[in-house]
Amino acid sequence: MIALSLAEIASVTGGQTYDIPEPQVQVTGPVVIDSRKVEAGSLFAAFAGERVDGHDYAREVVDKGAAAVLASRPVGVPAVVVDDVQAALGALARHVVERLGATLVALTGSAGKTSTKDLIAQVLRRKAPTIFTPGSFNNEIGLPLTALSATDETRFLVLEMGARGIGHIQYLTSLTPPRVGVVLNVGSAHIGEFGGKQQIAQAKGELVESLPADGTAILNADDPLVRAMASRTKAKVLLFGEAAEADVRAENVRLTENGQPAFSLHTPTGCSEVTLRLYGEHHVSNALAAAAVAHDLGMSVQEIALALSEAGSLSRWRMEVTERSDGVTIVNDAYNANPESMRAALRALVAMGRGRRTWAVLGQMAELGDEALTEHDAVGRLAVRLNVSKLVAVGGREASWLRLGAYNEGSWGEESVHVSDAQAAIDLLRSELRPGDVVLVKASRSVGLESVAQALLEGEVDAR
Repeated sequence: MIALSLAEIASVTGGQTYDIPEPQVQVTGPVVIDSRKVEAGSLFAAFAGERVDGHDYAREVVDKGAAAVLASRPVGVPAVVVDDVQAALGALARHVVERLGATLVALTGSAGKTSTKDLIAQVLRRKAPTIFTPGSFNNEIGLPLTALSATDETRFLVLEMGARGIGHIQYLTSLTPPRVGVVLNVGSAHIGEFGGKQQIAQAKGELVESLPADGTAILNADDPLVRAMASRTKAKVLLFGEAAEADVRAENVRLTENGQPAFSLHTPTGCSEVTLRLYGEHHVSNALAAAAVAHDLGMSVQEIALALSEAGSLSRWRMEVTERSDGVTIVNDAYNANPESMRAALRALVAMGRGRRTWAVLGQMAELGDEALTEHDAVGRLAVRLNVSKLVAVGGREASWLRLGAYNEGSWGEESVHVSDAQAAIDLLRSELRPGDVVLVKASRSVGLESVAQALLEGEVDAR
């Protein structure tokens, strides 16, 4: 974080200093909420959770070198005491970004946020020092912590914004007001909580409503609900996609023999060829969004194409592709799942598995509400239509719907199976995988199917 005195932090957050002999002592280290990550000069924000109360670690973190604790009550060590620690973090983040003067880029969408954020960051940091959201740290706590990790050298701040209801993104943009806002898509993720796609679009569009007149709204020309958000912003609109009228578009999209997308990138300043290191055609849209941001911020099409072609995956369990020494390829996409990302992952599996046996190890897609049966059934049916060799549906009721959809679509018998849990899937795969097979593992985060991918990476199969 940029250096701030404890007195200044108290003023910004409306807090009171306790047990601080010298209020001008500066916080020079990171702001953290995990006591294990405290460094010399840190500010430790103490949250009281259901199982653990951060206030109980106050003495420990100061002994480790923390300058002070941001707390909701006095803790017997140097502290700035506030009414609401979360609100104080937000106020501190707003103060820091206003003082910093960096360009803030915010993005949201139902699918692809983290992958796109990683691409934007990797492209922009070729131009200037860039800070970006780690993983999916995109909520009311994660976003301020990311903003507070900026330093005086930071010129671009790339922030992923998630939403579970109307007003969430509006609140996040009030903490870190963006100049560039990107909306990727409106899909079915969290549709059970929102109630429908129109409500999701209403929530996602809060991002473009927050933009200043001299800002830029970067919108997906291929998604009608996103494209319609152009009417909700006073900022300049830049369209990306494969549509002919997109300002930043892809032409001649194809997949390499390894399932990696290649395309011609067209921008208002020219065109250049891109071959991504990522897997699956769905990353073309993500790359175009990143290209549109970079174009708006002054990078040439050649610089953008080179950066995209060299960019990799920075976040765990998102289409992580690993080939074992016996030739079995594991595709770990177990971080999360919704209908759109599930379909994209299945298509990527098929593209990667040309001439090889393909396995789709799938679990529940959470938070789909009344659409859960229909969507799980549809994914099972799609696996058949794409000629996936084997479907392993893992878990309870939703997994049974996946398997039933596959069975009803193609009368699959041995080609699809429903197992109760991750260990049952591991046992099945260990006994039936053959060298050269390609295995996709994907489900919502709550299912924990990354354990299947990890177990498969730790053991090989007998050649037969």
